[in-house]
Amino acid sequence: MTGENKIYITASELAEMLGVSVGHAYKIIRKLNQELAEQGFLVIAGKVPRCYLEKRWYGYGA
Repeated sequence: MTGENKIYITASELAEMLGVSVGHAYKIIRKLNQELAEQGFLVIAGKVPRCYLEKRWYGYGA
């Protein structure tokens, strides 16, 4: 699968995309996964669904 076809985005991919440290990317993923868990979704630690990130991240999908 190519990068755009993967369902989940990892912390290293997020860090590169946003220009932040990997540690900060993990904090972002943790927050997004917490939001998903509160809505009743199953989450995978250290990864976040790409479509949810695009929905929540201002200007990314634009």
